[in-house]
Amino acid sequence: MTLISFLGPKGTFTHEAANMIGDELIPYCTIPAVLESVANNEVDFGVVPIENSIEGPVGITLDSLAHKFDLRIYQEIIIPINQNLIVNPGTQMEDIEDVYSHAQAIAQCQEFISQSKIQPHYAVSTANAAKNIIGDKSKAAIGNSKAAELYDLEILQRNIQDTDNNETRFIVVSNENHEPTETDKTSIIFSIYEDRPGGLYKILGIFQKNNVNLTKIESRPSKKGLGKYLFFIDFEGHLDDELVKNIIKEIDENTYFLKVLGSYPHF
Repeated sequence: MTLISFLGPKGTFTHEAANMIGDELIPYCTIPAVLESVANNEVDFGVVPIENSIEGPVGITLDSLAHKFDLRIYQEIIIPINQNLIVNPGTQMEDIEDVYSHAQAIAQCQEFISQSKIQPHYAVSTANAAKNIIGDKSKAAIGNSKAAELYDLEILQRNIQDTDNNETRFIVVSNENHEPTETDKTSIIFSIYEDRPGGLYKILGIFQKNNVNLTKIESRPSKKGLGKYLFFIDFEGHLDDELVKNIIKEIDENTYFLKVLGSYPHF
């Protein structure tokens, strides 16, 4: 039996992502708690969000991987985020006065909320919002179809998000590396020496001279003072590839800090 932890509660988009890789699912209330459950071998895999196409990176995931846990990214899952207006059975649009959801969902549906002239309120999750409107036709929630199904609610309007290209990238973390496939990418974190001008340029040049494609680069504060950053990079290739081994070695020789987050199939 493969146990999978995920950022709960049930009925969230992370629950939907976790359900794609298994059905022995255990919800945890925070991202660090999910990662810790994997690090302590309480579960085999953990699923957490790492990036949204509209709202950007999930800082707590990046910071936890950088500073707190020595885990490997084993897989990635990308799902479209289709937000729906969830109501009690029989509710009509004119009945609704207030709408509840997670802050990100509220932000993704601003135009709909404004045009509908309903008052937004923040909840700890989309699933929690759905649960808390049960029995009150003056209240609605914003969330996915799984949340509506979980609490015997109805979807009054579908796909109410402001933009249609809204996607969230989730990662599956493990204590083990994924075996090589034909289409892999590798994720790393590094920081550069502050007293060496052109440090980031030099690191990026390592990929250019080896003709290796970068699929993502992201910076985060290092938590060691203003102007000090960590850089997160995804690039094509697997750690078992000789070329990737050489790239990692050269980066390590030219950085203050380097951490490999793993190699896994490119979505």
